[in-house]
Amino acid sequence: MTTTPIQMRFADVDMLGHVNNVNQQHYFDVGKSDFFAQVLDPAPNWKQEGLITVSTYNDYLAQIRYGEPIAVLTRIEKVGNKSFTLFQQIVNTATQEVKTQSRSVLVAFDFVAQVSIPLLEPWRKSFGKQL
Repeated sequence: MTTTPIQMRFADVDMLGHVNNVNQQHYFDVGKSDFFAQVLDPAPNWKQEGLITVSTYNDYLAQIRYGEPIAVLTRIEKVGNKSFTLFQQIVNTATQEVKTQSRSVLVAFDFVAQVSIPLLEPWRKSFGKQL
């Protein structure tokens, strides 16, 4: 599992005083990028083969208020032949309260041929260490 501290921006907060749901998805994307940088070896060559998101599901459990210390926790939940599922949570780092959780299915993809491909073996090994 990786932990990615999030720097909340003033613009992330809507007129109701909480972080907008769209911005929470951006936080999850920051967590994904950090997770991939720490776990995937070799790193994807995004012009040739990499990953695409095919499904995302979020549960908004509690409001995130401006100034709360938050982080995104990211871990592998399931690994298939061509895809894997990431489980992520946005948590208040002071209280450990889970604010939002997300599941995303990502597929290995050949961007030149425009087809899905089996997960690269080094990635599969890296994911296996995370389970």
